[in-house]
Amino acid sequence: MKFNRILLSAALVVVALVVQVSVLARLQLPGAVPDLVLLTVVALALVYGHVTGALVGFTAGLLADLAPPADHAAGRYALVLCVVGYLCGLARPENGRLKSATGPMAVVVVAAVGSTLLYAGVGALVGDTAARHVGLGFLLFTAALYDLLLAPFTVPLIMALARRAENDPLAEANGANGADVSSGWLSSGTGLRIGTQRSGLRVKAARTRAARAGRIKGVKRL
Repeated sequence: MKFNRILLSAALVVVALVVQVSVLARLQLPGAVPDLVLLTVVALALVYGHVTGALVGFTAGLLADLAPPADHAAGRYALVLCVVGYLCGLARPENGRLKSATGPMAVVVVAAVGSTLLYAGVGALVGDTAARHVGLGFLLFTAALYDLLLAPFTVPLIMALARRAENDPLAEANGANGADVSSGWLSSGTGLRIGTQRSGLRVKAARTRAARAGRIKGVKRL
């Protein structure tokens, strides 16, 4: 892993974990808790790929296992997020472009459901039956719902930061064309056509300059 990846991933995971423990875990919502750490791992895996996704997932999960008020065995959530990060990294396209929000949103839903199932399955192996008392079906529904509602406000931002920190030429090219990994999500998933508007303004400015140059040349010829 590059130094920029390590530094940014560590900072994002720590911030997500602090918000998760201090804010989201205290909302007392019915069913599951919105998982900002999971969304951070998913976003980084979609940009960096399956290897980095697995490493980030394991590290984030281990920190979540050790952070108070953890009430489960250490390493349990690390295993879950390691698998999730690896699988989400496999969903990253080879060219790195995700123009539509449909793909990332589907990845978020699958990650939320899969992580809940895997966490409950590992818990059943070690004798934790908390999911049975709450209801596994209700946990799956609320986990997918909460993460899906939180994803448009977090995942595109994290992906954009990951691209910038990577100094990826593809990010600059995509930004100029209005087809960045995050701008595709924002334009189709949240209605914020940021990249498209900027590229449209640039095209209009270029056309205006060309028209002025044409008029000046015509005057000089006369």
